Amino acid sequence: MTREAFVRQLGRAAPWAALSDAQIHALWQHYQLLSRWNARINLTRVIELEEAVRFHYAESLYVAGLVPPAATTLADLGSGAGFPGFVIAVARPELRVALVESDQRKAAFLREASDLAPNVRVLAKRSREVEGRFDVVVSRAVRAEDVLELAARTARWVVLVGTEPAGRGMSEWRWETRALPDGKGLVWVGERLAGSHGGEADGPSRAGEAGSEAG
Repeated sequence: MTREAFVRQLGRAAPWAALSDAQIHALWQHYQLLSRWNARINLTRVIELEEAVRFHYAESLYVAGLVPPAATTLADLGSGAGFPGFVIAVARPELRVALVESDQRKAAFLREASDLAPNVRVLAKRSREVEGRFDVVVSRAVRAEDVLELAARTARWVVLVGTEPAGRGMSEWRWETRALPDGKGLVWVGERLAGSHGGEADGPSRAGEAGSEAG
């Protein structure tokens, strides 16, 4: 497991991603940290280099490209090992990213990982406890109802990775569907319909006020 091997696999899995050496190095450091922590707590079952790069890093980089250019703040609900939120933060340094994770052990990992990206903070709380505003709420393999509940209160856009929109409130969004790069899943991107209640679709974001940082 070397940095060169990581860079090589990333280039194969995400050839569209225009990353600087510093950004690639931050992702490599995250993978090293993830490998160490995963030996102690179950952060992910996908840890072998080639598979992890394809399934975690390349997929998250693809999602980063779906975040609207106008967005400045983003919350990743159920961030777990930092996918996709940490990778989005590295790929899109202009975004302020909150990693929301209620599991305290996973939140501890995310706090250490946040040292690698200055635009990341960690909220160790449940979705219903998150306050303030974000431009975008993203999630990966999190129950759609939970994501939409948070997005309805806080966001203009919502991005669901691998989870089809469902439940109360899904009709308040205009949905587009994209295939993941490996063709083994879908991403749903929703924009709040004009006039729907909840997040301030046209107002300024106040994500900097969104709760207190864990730890």
